[in-house]
Amino acid sequence: MAGLMLVVGEASTAQGLPEAEGRRQAPLRNGSPLSIVLHLDPARVRRWHLDLLRRIEASGLAHVAAVTTGDAQPLPSSVDLLLSLERMVCRLPQPRASDPLSLSSLARPATARADVTIDLSGAAKAAGESTCVLRPLFDGAPGEAALTGALLEGRAPLIEIEETTSGTIRASGLPSIENAETLCEAIEAVQARLATLLLVALRQPTRIVARAAPRAGDAGLSATLSYARRAAMLGAVRRLYRLCCHAPHWRIGWRWVDGPDLLDRQSLSETQWNVLPDPGHRFYADPVPFHWQGRHFIFVEELDHGAGKGLISVAELDLEGPIGLPRPVLEEPFHLSYPFLIEEAGEIWMVPESSANRTVSLYRANPFPDRWTKEADLLTGIEASDATVVRHGGRWWMFATVRDGGGAHSDCLCLFTAPQLLGPWAPHVLNPVLVDARFARPAGPMVDRNGGLWRPVQDCSRGYGTGLAFARVSRLDEEGFAQEAGPVLRPGDSWPGRRFHAWGRAGRLECIDGSAHSPKWRWLARRVEGWSGRREPAFA
Repeated sequence: MAGLMLVVGEASTAQGLPEAEGRRQAPLRNGSPLSIVLHLDPARVRRWHLDLLRRIEASGLAHVAAVTTGDAQPLPSSVDLLLSLERMVCRLPQPRASDPLSLSSLARPATARADVTIDLSGAAKAAGESTCVLRPLFDGAPGEAALTGALLEGRAPLIEIEETTSGTIRASGLPSIENAETLCEAIEAVQARLATLLLVALRQPTRIVARAAPRAGDAGLSATLSYARRAAMLGAVRRLYRLCCHAPHWRIGWRWVDGPDLLDRQSLSETQWNVLPDPGHRFYADPVPFHWQGRHFIFVEELDHGAGKGLISVAELDLEGPIGLPRPVLEEPFHLSYPFLIEEAGEIWMVPESSANRTVSLYRANPFPDRWTKEADLLTGIEASDATVVRHGGRWWMFATVRDGGGAHSDCLCLFTAPQLLGPWAPHVLNPVLVDARFARPAGPMVDRNGGLWRPVQDCSRGYGTGLAFARVSRLDEEGFAQEAGPVLRPGDSWPGRRFHAWGRAGRLECIDGSAHSPKWRWLARRVEGWSGRREPAFA
């Protein structure tokens, strides 16, 4: 195995990623909820502040009031102008989390002295006379200007929750802005994960993580104009590309392996892959290979570009390759993807992603592989992506990224555990155990190898599904979680394209997926025939 580089989860790191240390402690005072005051810049009261207030109150952790402070650093007017133009030109649905509000919308009666102050004003010096003052930092600096400066550079800022009274960092994480095509949407994705991390800090008051090195960006007029120019050009080219080509379009690579696979090699270089053919107007993604009674199968998400809804299909392979095109085996009124398979108690089970239905459901083969019967909803009322199940330490564990109160689908890892596959399933006491766009989202079945439990993970820090890594789980129990992530694998000469986000091996069959061109018209397809995937544009 290649050397591991980054520890995420329980152990703190130089990058400031969150740890999972000890049990969650309810921050109650004599059995009663805490009193919390939000300190806000009076000129920057936003709808997301109200959303945060309501989320804290709904958690039962605290009573919340809001006040303003007058010494905050103002956000450049050019940023507000850009946000207004985006709402108008891009016709963004309303209302938006970044919409201005009056302070009266957040009015709550305050107690004489707060237990916790959450300083969202961006002031240079934290406000409040509370026992505990929490302040969010973006790349090491407070305030909306620091948040916006990172986004204008085209990246998400590292969020840290600082307790200013002790100078320690209580929670941190890297949000994903994978689906944001505007500055407005990117800001809201970061704000959603800020709320997640503030709740982590409130629920785990003794938690301490490493402080990251400051890296504040510029939110001035020049940076705003530069961002606006890039966004306008990229938006126009993106619209033209989508007019001519199906986007995104995924493809699956497969090969027979008798020696080291990608997990062993930790590299895509000098590998060769066969492509599972598709008809062009449909794509195949999320391959899950399965070896059963000497036969090899690939279960996939199949999506018709016209319908825009995924279903589950399967292809059997012999030594020559696929025996025909994948055939549908499971379809629901809602979108299905990521057909995770389990063999247990003489039965074969499937847990496809059904986040569009806000469920995690279990299906049983009846018979395998062409018919599947729903047996139970393992989780309900939750947007969980790519649920991956493994048996470890005498219990069943489920890994999934959860869209916690909005934001992206790929940066917030939650664990669930059960004594049996059919449940009952309970959330981990430290959920979310990890907030990190690089190493949170599952990318395929977990593997026991060389005395360790390994999980493929997606790297969505450069966009959805643009890389994959392998993380060794160094702790997994009812009190904690930790993993050590290796190098990120990205497409290149051996597997051209821009995206790469799934891996699996069963028996001798190893599978990956990635993106490619799929022109909408035959004459265009003939003109672009021979294009390599590596020439696929960054917006596809």
